[in-house]
Amino acid sequence: MKYFFTAFCVAAGMLVSAQAETHTEPPLSIVIHGGAGALAPGRYTPEQEAAFHASLNEALDAGYGVLESGGSSVDAVIAAIVVMEDAPMFNAGKGSVFTRDGKNELDASIMNGKTMNAGAVAGVTKVKNPIKLAREVMDNSVHVMFAREGAEEFAKERGLEIVKPKYFKTEHRWESYKRALKKEKANKDAALPHDFKYGTVGAVALDADGNIAAGTSTGGMTLKRYGRVGDAPIIGAGTFADNNSCGVSSTGWGEYFIRLTIARDICAQVEYGGKTVEDAANDVIHNRLKNLGGDGGVIVLGNDGSYAFTFNSKGMFRGVKNATGKKMTAIYGDNAGNEQE
Repeated sequence: MKYFFTAFCVAAGMLVSAQAETHTEPPLSIVIHGGAGALAPGRYTPEQEAAFHASLNEALDAGYGVLESGGSSVDAVIAAIVVMEDAPMFNAGKGSVFTRDGKNELDASIMNGKTMNAGAVAGVTKVKNPIKLAREVMDNSVHVMFAREGAEEFAKERGLEIVKPKYFKTEHRWESYKRALKKEKANKDAALPHDFKYGTVGAVALDADGNIAAGTSTGGMTLKRYGRVGDAPIIGAGTFADNNSCGVSSTGWGEYFIRLTIARDICAQVEYGGKTVEDAANDVIHNRLKNLGGDGGVIVLGNDGSYAFTFNSKGMFRGVKNATGKKMTAIYGDNAGNEQE
């Protein structure tokens, strides 16, 4: 009997040891997007495509560098989004689209999946990096969202960089604005072309402690009116993160993303329905969103390091970098891109 007990304990110990050896932590990961839309092959010149890929790779490297050095997922999301806010080819920060009144009004949000804390800002016009302000709201305020002048006053209190509104203007966006005005005058009853509804940047990261964070930043919709706010600063619509499931950043026609609480729905399907992030994203984007008449896309990162790029538009600027050695950026809908293994 003593021999049997000893043998059992040894075997049990070997089993526990084997399980410990095969257990692996989720890989450091970051996924990003630079907006979805009518991005069919041929839309951009090779030089323009190269510039987009370069900026996406810069954002990936900035965010992943934070993770690799032991930084938090929140810090990684901020680092990646700041790069894209500063890149004038994206509709966030510098290079944002214009409202109907010819102004740039910026929105952003961030969420910490460990604490479920979140911060958001809407309609800011003088804050150089709105995602940094969203983080300040999350970390240093009892509130979740500040808007317009109040948000800018809080930014000054927190010592963030304030710029003149003209900082955000680019000639490319100004010309697009003037074309949009002409189209509107030519046919006031026509729906806005799809290009005018899109344009957002976002990131989701998973750090060494298994914590997820997600963030989104945007200049909104071309010709938006009367203080319109889209989904980007709405927690549960444009941004959501929960360590129990996944993190999501959305891009698309914001009104539909708000109505369907797109980001939260995906994470809920993962947590309560046991779906993979890919299956959950496919259901929400290709079924619920499409059936309601909306379009756009999401980036999703699970707490196990799995990820999905899902969109029902022709393309979405996107990229991933993780500890498995995967690094890829892409623009068009066929997943063709500047892929690096």
